[in-house]
Formats: sequence, structure tokens, C-alpha cells
Amino acid sequence: MTLVQLRHLIALAESGSFSKSAQAMYITQPALSRSIRALEDELGMPLFDRVGRRSELTSFGHEVVARARQLVFEAGELRDSGRQMREGQGGVLRIGMGSGPGAMLMTPLLMRMATRHPKVRVVVARGGTDLLAQALRARTLDALVVDARSLDPAADLQVSELREMRGVFMCRRGHPLTRLRKGVTFEAVQRYPIASTPLSEEVARSLIETYGPDAHPEHCVTLQCEEVASLVDVARQSDAVLLAIRAAAPDLVELKMTPPIERVARFGLVTLRRRTEAPGLSIVRELIGELMHD
Repeated sequence: MTLVQLRHLIALAESGSFSKSAQAMYITQPALSRSIRALEDELGMPLFDRVGRRSELTSFGHEVVARARQLVFEAGELRDSGRQMREGQGGVLRIGMGSGPGAMLMTPLLMRMATRHPKVRVVVARGGTDLLAQALRARTLDALVVDARSLDPAADLQVSELREMRGVFMCRRGHPLTRLRKGVTFEAVQRYPIASTPLSEEVARSLIETYGPDAHPEHCVTLQCEEVASLVDVARQSDAVLLAIRAAAPDLVELKMTPPIERVARFGLVTLRRRTEAPGLSIVRELIGELMHD
């Protein structure tokens, strides 16, 4: 039994004429007869009584046509749903974001979907890279945007749209550290609370290489939170010093460190290999290209 046969059945039920139905379906009359006969053979009961030149539905035929209409309708809905998703007009997009990408992408993504693709349901999950990767593998998320340096290499994960962004120490305007004229040492920064999101081992190693063992995040970071936006607010309203990507807080003052931080964050879009991408990911790719740069 095929959708084509069901469409033939519905057309014949509506017209009562093999010749008219064949013409409307752009097939020959013998082809339509074979299609209806094959359907009757599969169902094991006649669907039409031949009354003169007309074909009238049997009692069983009426029941089959009613269910056939529903099946054809649902098939059309599935087809339209697929088309809408390809065009960004429907479906669901479930994306996980790390703290840095979340600060830059979450609000613009929600705004774009609300204004340009209002029929797409968007679910944004926030959290650590390990937990987000577990959700991706469990198929409860379609993709992640995270710091690729904090992602354990794995054969089942694919990273694309890589963007490198500078990590810096920042503080509010008027902060005592902004009055230092010969550059800011890490020892000077340590006199104040240091705020940061969880950092990868590679970033921790870079900080230690640059500033010594006291710069390990476990020792120097006193305010840690997954939400960089909250940390930015704290830095704006206190003497806390924020360690984050520069683009996360353009209004804060970047401290000219001596020596400077050498490492950069490397953000990327993470998907599962050999899995069909959610159509809405094309919109995320566009936003990454537009927004994720210093």
C-alpha cells in the first residue's frame, strides 16, 4: 500500500469515474484500474461497486477512504513541515552554549528567531562543556557552541565555525588598577577579587606559564560562575577584576597586563558526526560569523 494508491482511491471516490480520475491524476485509465485493483487485493475486500458507468464506494470503501484522507493529510503535513524547517520557518532548534558564547550569542539568537523565524521553537541550554556534550550525545541537543579547548577530543564529535577571541583582565572605569601607568602585574590584580567562568586546563596552563603557579584558576579565581553576564555586572559595580573574552564586556576597561596574556579562546560549533543537522543551525552559523570576533 502506497500514498500514491491512496490518492488514486480518494480521487476515484470523489469523481466516481475512472476516466475522469485518471485524467485528473495525469495517468492512463488502465494504470488507475491496476492501482485500485492492487489496493483491493492487499486489503482483501472490494472498495467499489461498478454501477453502470459509475464506481460507487462499498461500505468498507467508505471506511478506507476516510482513513486514507487522514493518512494523506498527515503525509502532506510532514512534507510541509520538512520544507518549513529547511527554510527556517518551523521545527525545533535545541542548542547548548558555554558561558562565553552564551554572553555573545544567546540574546541575538533569540531576537532573530522571534523577529524573522517566529514559528521555530528555540531551546537554549547553558552549562559546562562536559554536561552539554552529554546532552548532545543523548540527542536532547542538536548542537553546542563552546570553547573547543575545553572539549575532550572524540571521534563522534565534529567542530566547525572556529573563532579565536582574546582573553583579558577587565575592570570598571575608575578602578584603582586603571591608574597604574607602567602596566599591571598579576600581583596587583591579586589584591582584588578575580571573577571568571570555569576555565579549561589549557587556559589554566597558559596562565601558570605566564604568571606563575599562583595564577592557577583554582587558587586565584574567587568568583566563579557559568553565567559570564552575571560576572560582568559584578565587575561593573565593584572592584572585582573579570577574566573573560574581551568581547563579553566592551564597556569594561581592558588592563594592560605585564606580561600580556598570550592565549585566546577558541569557540566552535559542535555537532555529532553522521547526524543530519537541524535546519535552524544555518541561522546559528550566520550569527557566529556576524558576532564572534574581537
